[in-house]
Amino acid sequence: MTLRPRPLAMLACASALALVLGAPAVGSAADAPAGRGLRPAPVITPTPQDIRTRDDRVTVSPTVTLVAGAKADAGALKVTQQALLDAGAHQVVRGEKPVSGRLTVYVGGPGETPQTAGALSDLGIEGPGQLPPEGYVLGVGERRIALSGKDTAGTYYAAQSLRQLLPERKGPGGKVAGAEIRDWPTTSIRGVIEGFYGIPWTHAARLDQLDFYGEHKMNIYVYSPKDDPYLRERWREPYPSAQLAKMRELVERARARHVEFTYALSPGLSVCYSSEADIKALTDKFETVWDLGIRTYAVPLDDISYTKWNCQADQDKWGTGAAAAGAAQAYLLNRVNRDFIATHPGAAPLQMVPTEYYNVTPSPYKKALAEQLDEDVVVEWTGVGVIAPVITVAQAKAARDVFAHPILLWDNYPVNDYVTNRLLLGPYNGRQKGMPAELGSGVTANPMNQAYASKLPLMTVADYMWNDAVYDPRTSWRTAISLYADGDARAEKALRTFSDVNYSSRINAQQAPDLAGEIARFWDAGESADAAALDSALKGLQQAPDVLRERLAEQEFVTDSAPWLDAAEAWGVATRAALRLVGLARDGEGAAAWDQRQRLPALVAAAKSFTYTDLEGRKIPVVVGEGVLDKFTEDAAAEHDRVLGVTGAVKGLTNLPTYQGNTVARMLDGDDSTFFWSNRATATGDHVTVDLRKEREIGRISLAMGKPGSVNDYMRQGVLEYSTDGSSWEQLATFSGKPVVTATAPAGTEARYVRARATAGQTNWLVVREFAVETKDASVTGGPPPAAGSGLRAAADGDVTSVYRAARAPEPDEALQVDLGGAREVLSVTVLRPKGSTAHADVQVRATDGDWRTVGELAGAYRQFTVGGDAVSAVRLLWSEGGSAPQIAEVVVR
Repeated sequence: MTLRPRPLAMLACASALALVLGAPAVGSAADAPAGRGLRPAPVITPTPQDIRTRDDRVTVSPTVTLVAGAKADAGALKVTQQALLDAGAHQVVRGEKPVSGRLTVYVGGPGETPQTAGALSDLGIEGPGQLPPEGYVLGVGERRIALSGKDTAGTYYAAQSLRQLLPERKGPGGKVAGAEIRDWPTTSIRGVIEGFYGIPWTHAARLDQLDFYGEHKMNIYVYSPKDDPYLRERWREPYPSAQLAKMRELVERARARHVEFTYALSPGLSVCYSSEADIKALTDKFETVWDLGIRTYAVPLDDISYTKWNCQADQDKWGTGAAAAGAAQAYLLNRVNRDFIATHPGAAPLQMVPTEYYNVTPSPYKKALAEQLDEDVVVEWTGVGVIAPVITVAQAKAARDVFAHPILLWDNYPVNDYVTNRLLLGPYNGRQKGMPAELGSGVTANPMNQAYASKLPLMTVADYMWNDAVYDPRTSWRTAISLYADGDARAEKALRTFSDVNYSSRINAQQAPDLAGEIARFWDAGESADAAALDSALKGLQQAPDVLRERLAEQEFVTDSAPWLDAAEAWGVATRAALRLVGLARDGEGAAAWDQRQRLPALVAAAKSFTYTDLEGRKIPVVVGEGVLDKFTEDAAAEHDRVLGVTGAVKGLTNLPTYQGNTVARMLDGDDSTFFWSNRATATGDHVTVDLRKEREIGRISLAMGKPGSVNDYMRQGVLEYSTDGSSWEQLATFSGKPVVTATAPAGTEARYVRARATAGQTNWLVVREFAVETKDASVTGGPPPAAGSGLRAAADGDVTSVYRAARAPEPDEALQVDLGGAREVLSVTVLRPKGSTAHADVQVRATDGDWRTVGELAGAYRQFTVGGDAVSAVRLLWSEGGSAPQIAEVVVR
């Protein structure tokens, strides 16, 4: 047979970009005469290995002839038929040969549909004979479409690619640009392991996931839900018939989608490795599900103790220590491998998860396992770390070397059981090209508790698994969003906006990269910034949840994401209010800006109020856009402070990561029941720091660490230090073994920063309930006396969020006085009060001769008084007798 040579102009790379990215290609709408109806080929995902355009095309006819042999894959036929009907065909009929005027579609590889070989030959396309397993060839052109797989799975994957190539129309006549695809996976095992803790997936969600895996060419699903007690706590017990029936349905759905259903039994909590009864119980349990059609089995031994035996017999047989645990586990697994896997023809190689699954460090445990475990057993590994930020070719090779077995990567992304307050919707990232080939087996991804929301990141995982050589995280992420929006442009824009503020994770360092970039451009432009672009982006965030609720085709995503959608909408409101605050302040609209500033805390609190209910029924506040949305509101308030001429609230700093929502700001909130909590153990040099925002005279310092329930989470050895510039530090005191530390700075000591720095590493995390630094600023005296929980100093501490609240109404000639520490030229005095404050006062300044001069009367929440540059040593508010108890947020002297 003579094959038509491929034109040089149709080289794979350029054509693949044209088809995948939607750029005009040869034979596309960009080249067609007006009215011909051609359009650029749609995206195909996962990205094919080799895709080329042709200069011909096909038209979807009212009736389409489907040519398929008796052995043609049923799943491929079903997908192909539905794709043709969705493309506008009125009917698809089976036939043996082409019919004039009709589109003919051939489905099946050489062992399924022999006629397909002739159709490919007529198109000048080579068949799949030289392709790896699961590879396929798809040809479109000259009134025919041919799908030919290396095997039935390959034909099924060809049908999935055809589904994406064909247009969606209500009637026939759609034009499809000619194309030739030769495609195959670079990773042999590709899929998902349902291995998270927390709220489990429903049976319906699992069935839907299996459909999704087939659509995205993933070929394995590992059934390991922690909610199934018959996998862990009650592993010896047989399944009730109703649960077996559900599992059978899952197995059958998986088989129809060319997904290998893997059953993972976890006996480690109670198994006696040397017990013949337990070995038989394990193999008997596998036997009970064999009849369901399950052919792949795993024995996870993760998240258990390997220094404590479950029976004395194991200690008597192997002794103690990690090497003994490795030998015992190898013994159990080898028995399962020989007694069950080897005696069941068609069973896939046994898989196992070691107790040391998270690194490549040589150890006695790994050595024993490597040397004693049967060589055909597959070892699962999570990378360097339980959640590995990066996984490289070198690390994969090291895993192969240290375990001396084929490696199946159990990749803990996008799993969120360790951060149940967050959705992780960013792309699969940090995995080096070529890494899967070094593993020797494949990749499985551990998804979120939210099955439908997991689909976005899992699409990018599937893209990497199939063709890691050309994988680009951001491109794949944008493609996934577009496909999930199902052609709805408004839904796509809203989904990208929502996913952007739920982007960061251990493998995606930046949160909200799109919105953060827009915010950065706004701040970089300074006072001349045009807020329109940023306001448009924030308005998009505010409106995105409603768009998704109304327009997203898969509404289960909305159900999964409900509290995060609510929070995103509220953050849109809060950040737009913060942006308006900046504009008002910069425009000199002092009263309006102050009114806006007072509204902001309630809007932020509302955005933080939405909760997720975990498996124990606890209400967990959800987090959206952490470090971007909240920071923008803080930065907007700081800009208002700058315009006012005040320093702003004291700020907490740390180099330690934060556990869930226990941010460093909580150590400064005056509430001993809230706390900062680190997300790792404290190492030498780690610190928590108080930024006083300007140099101030400091006095007593108090550091309260630890909390009920984790009393040992404190810095065991450290030093208290202060600095004026954040670079050069002076020691105040050392501490050791005490959760509460106090010290007093020498009289006259000035500092902007005060920190506690660890001088030794430890295994415990760090909790700081309160870190208080006494400062001595402008003196505030007089009255009326403050109410409980308030203080006179709050009236002039540089923080407009702290409020002096009087305990009673003023008495005759009572005044609140702010001494400036010496005479200075004053241009103006601004008095800020909480909304609704009505106490009346004369605002007076004291000249150098000691006389008081009235500059105006206090009225309303915001009042600015012109002084004109006179030398002033003090400001006072001379109260009128009676009325309401005074409240002052800040007396600002400029």
